[in-house]
Amino acid sequence: QVQLAESGGGLVQPGGSLRLSCAATGSVFSITKMGWYRQAPGKQRELVALWIRDNAANYSDAVNGRFVISRDSAKHTVFLQMNDLNVFDTAVYYCYALLKWRGEYDFWGQGTQVTVST
Repeated sequence: QVQLAESGGGLVQPGGSLRLSCAATGSVFSITKMGWYRQAPGKQRELVALWIRDNAANYSDAVNGRFVISRDSAKHTVFLQMNDLNVFDTAVYYCYALLKWRGEYDFWGQGTQVTVST
């Protein structure tokens, strides 16, 4: 089991920045992927950025070049630095972790609201 605790959402103006954090507890050494998805009203949940074991990272085309995912391995925490935010980034952001141990298991955080507005 893995528990994910998110923080850092809020309201920001277009062009601004926010940093999200997600701390994992539990079976953290079996996590092979960890990152962020988002879901805007009326839309499906979509990938934002994902850290992959061996320090690779995937980004969606919508955020590539503006968002940066990083990881503090000692604290089992991932961060999402979001720069140059626009109104289309408004969504609930969910932390995600993939655990591999006798199978593969998905874990999700509760979500944190990010609103980009004037």
